[in-house]
Amino acid sequence: MKSFLRSTLKTQRIVSSLTVVIALFGLVSCANYTEKERQAETKRLNEFFERVFNEGVKRSPRAQTYLGLKTNYDKLDNETEEYRKEGLELNRKYLKELESFNYDALTHQGQLSYRLFKKDLEKSFEWWKWRYHYYPLNQMFGYHSGTPSFMINMHRVENKADAEAYISRLKEIKRVFSERMVHNLKQREMGIIPPKFVFPKIIDDSKNILKGYPFERGKGRSPLYEDFHKKVSKLTISAAEKKALKAQAAQALLDYVGPSYRELISYIEETQKMAKHSHGAWSLPDGEEYYRFRLENMTTTDMSPEEIHEFGLKEVDRIHGEMREIMKKVGFKGDLKDFFNFMKTDPRFRYPDTKAGKERYLKEARKIIDNMEKFLPNMFNTLPKAKLQVKAVESYRERSAGIAFYQGPSLYGNRPGIYYVNLYKMEDNPIYKMEGLAYHEGLPGHHMQIAIKTELENLPKFRRTGGYTAYSEGWGLYSELLPKEFGFYKDPYSDFGRLTMELWRAARLVTDTGLHYKKWSREKGIQYLKDNTPNADLDITKAIERYIVMPGQATTYKIGMQKILDLRKEAKEELGKKFDIRQFHDVILRSGPLPLDILEEQVAKWVDKTKNI
Repeated sequence: MKSFLRSTLKTQRIVSSLTVVIALFGLVSCANYTEKERQAETKRLNEFFERVFNEGVKRSPRAQTYLGLKTNYDKLDNETEEYRKEGLELNRKYLKELESFNYDALTHQGQLSYRLFKKDLEKSFEWWKWRYHYYPLNQMFGYHSGTPSFMINMHRVENKADAEAYISRLKEIKRVFSERMVHNLKQREMGIIPPKFVFPKIIDDSKNILKGYPFERGKGRSPLYEDFHKKVSKLTISAAEKKALKAQAAQALLDYVGPSYRELISYIEETQKMAKHSHGAWSLPDGEEYYRFRLENMTTTDMSPEEIHEFGLKEVDRIHGEMREIMKKVGFKGDLKDFFNFMKTDPRFRYPDTKAGKERYLKEARKIIDNMEKFLPNMFNTLPKAKLQVKAVESYRERSAGIAFYQGPSLYGNRPGIYYVNLYKMEDNPIYKMEGLAYHEGLPGHHMQIAIKTELENLPKFRRTGGYTAYSEGWGLYSELLPKEFGFYKDPYSDFGRLTMELWRAARLVTDTGLHYKKWSREKGIQYLKDNTPNADLDITKAIERYIVMPGQATTYKIGMQKILDLRKEAKEELGKKFDIRQFHDVILRSGPLPLDILEEQVAKWVDKTKNI
């Protein structure tokens, strides 16, 4: 197979070629073993993976709940540095144990699992060096908002014992926040402090948890109490038991949750006085090295910041050209910036910012997904079994949360996937983007890829629950384009919406590297997006602030998408009439998430096999 972004990835081409040669050598070596021997050694390896996975899950009550289990249902995770060190030492032990398996005697999937597991373990040691460089508290995510979100969305209450476990977890919040504070203070001591814009948002989200009963009288219920109240009210137990449980929850909120959040708010208010105005990774200790590490891990390529920046500039120009074609199609008079302004301001492209408007948006989004679900067999052989729900982001976190995101189903099939839409400000949710957004977050995007991943019962669980950002976000962006190739986006304005979303991801390549490598200010990043995209001002500000606190993550979408498109194009050229897009999608999806270089290997292997049929 030819390499991705040939002009900028000469080194990766050499590495990828060597990797394919090594992989092919491994396949030749396999010939020295019988099928029975290879199956036996792979079975032994998978038993090792199963044990390691279960040991890891056992260490995390939250992970158990995410997987749909109710073990340790009354506990939250140990968040101490000592506990994390213990996990790192376990990884060293596992790496040594992995070497006891005969790689040459494994099946193809066994060898792939071996390589992925080894790579993940080795990366955990590299990540340890940078454990203080990420911001555990930011406007996008953090334990201040993630903890209540976990309780509301993950902790099911199906009987009295579940309700009692919920109350125990409310009490656990005090311990967890105290353990997290140790990390916060160490980070602050090292001078690694989030930028100023982050702090008011954390304070706001934290204060929202303390609004309403039992913290305030006559102002409704607080988010956690409202959730508990609603869940307990549905139980088939006596009224007296329900009343007692609700009283216990209220007391736990007052005695444990309230003090934890107030202490956190005090820490944030004190720390924000020390915050600087420099925003990029370059401003952190060893910041340039850290950013390169982030890019390598996020993109799973060796692209340099400069190469990514240039690729982004070229893609922005290309997409602008396609947008001008749509301007001609709809008969718009004016230049591209005029068209952007028209799309941002014309009321026909937005539902009213009312309860009815929000309900209509959700209804239409569900309709788009339903229509796509019926069409999926034309694109795919493998379909997800897990159901997909469409929900609005909860009110307590909607002001700071992203515009849309996806939450995957549980491994054991007892929780659906959820496509969240942030309807806080309806002007940020234009109708023309609705189709592309539903395809990205729902079907055939994240739900398709993540649900199928969790349902691959022939693979070790670490491959069914892990992931690589460039792979998953690349698939999400590819899934915006794929429906167009099958006749969707019949409305040219909706197709413009698709292009605005791809443009957004191309501009991210420019702004992420600009902020973290070229030392752009926050304001320069905002201005670049205002000049080159039609997005709303609040959307743009939120985006730049997101890129600042998550270095490198924003570059993965376009890089991952381009890799999939390159592989598809090259497979089509080599296979001709033998190319079947449904089989191609099986190759992409049915091995679970992969680094991009290993994904290339899998497609190359499929092409060679198909050519010889």
